[in-house]
Amino acid sequence: MIDRLRFYDSRDWFQQKRFGLFIHWGLYSIPAWHEQILWRGRMPRREYEPLMHQFNPVKFDPDEWLELAKSVGMEYVCFTSKHHDGFCMWDTKYTDYNIMNTPYHRDVLRMISDSCQRNNMVMGIYYSIPDWHHKNYPNQGRHHEMFGPRAGDEPDLRKYFEYMEAQAEELCTNYGEIGQFFWDINVCGYNNTAFNDHLRQLQPSMVINNRGPENWDFQTPERSIPEGGEFPRLTEAVQSLGRESWGYKTDEDYYTSAHLIRSIDRVMAMGGNYQLNIGPKADGSLDERDVRSLKKIGDWYNRVKEAFGDTVPATSMITDMTSNMRDPMLLTRRGNTIYVHLYAGTETDGIVVKPFDVLPARATLLNNGQPLDMCVNMPASLHREGREYLRIRNLPAEQFANEVMIIKLEFDQSICE
Repeated sequence: MIDRLRFYDSRDWFQQKRFGLFIHWGLYSIPAWHEQILWRGRMPRREYEPLMHQFNPVKFDPDEWLELAKSVGMEYVCFTSKHHDGFCMWDTKYTDYNIMNTPYHRDVLRMISDSCQRNNMVMGIYYSIPDWHHKNYPNQGRHHEMFGPRAGDEPDLRKYFEYMEAQAEELCTNYGEIGQFFWDINVCGYNNTAFNDHLRQLQPSMVINNRGPENWDFQTPERSIPEGGEFPRLTEAVQSLGRESWGYKTDEDYYTSAHLIRSIDRVMAMGGNYQLNIGPKADGSLDERDVRSLKKIGDWYNRVKEAFGDTVPATSMITDMTSNMRDPMLLTRRGNTIYVHLYAGTETDGIVVKPFDVLPARATLLNNGQPLDMCVNMPASLHREGREYLRIRNLPAEQFANEVMIIKLEFDQSICE
């Protein structure tokens, strides 16, 4: 999508498929408080680990999950194969603490991988570097670690890294084509860049994030968006539907769809990908609140997604971003077509698109396909500048107050001339 950030190989899927589904699912869906209940909730491991013998998600249907994701406009999935609790959601040969030793006794990761192939979606895998179960992980009480070793532990970082790398190789060997590997929380300083390169050899189309070894492909801001008009590096922002937890939480505080839509628009207009998370229930079903939120976001995204697909960030065309602060906007571009993203909403039903002073052939509101009134003249409030600017008038701002309006401007000539 952005030439200077392309790989020029099969990894370029990452610049073409911009919207993904993150899935946090594991034993933590049973207490349904937080995926880090062992750390944040101080739940003893001797009480948490036996939950394995209760986990039986009889309502799990990966096709249902992925069909919902596709209807929203999502094109790839990243699944938590192992979170910090150390429980493995696949049939791994390196630990008994895995899905095959639950009452469910089915390889969940295999089922999701097969569903991705059926639904033509890219499969991604999340893997936590900290492990609150494995006897060799040196839990020292640092952030996202247990508060020290327990009886029977044998802290040995070398042995743990051997275990971790064996599992990562297993994941990248036995589950078909993998498009993304998402390391998380590198508190113990794992930096085997040669192993990242080994994973790339196993999966040539796979991009690797920046939370593991230093030779990464993309950065991953979480729940926040850096300021600016364009990301300087390949970026995938990650966000959850709820503010408190990534795993299923019975009393979750949900973000409004308007907040999430604005966040999605900002990230994508700056050239980034967006990965939005759900936390399924312990029985494998989705909370109806998750479904409603995703459908509302998808209703907006599917109406405006042409402003993101095969476009490049173009906010640099606004030479002085502070001059447009009364109508905050970001721009994307495809040839002579400019998309104006009103990511922060509007104060009025008209905007000034500075510094443009050329009338486009057409101006259309993508949200509903409505042709828009436009003119080039000097707004009275900008009389000190003594310049004429492109103005878009009579926007249905009240009607779309809870979503981001995106205006499509089609010019007959190059606007760089």
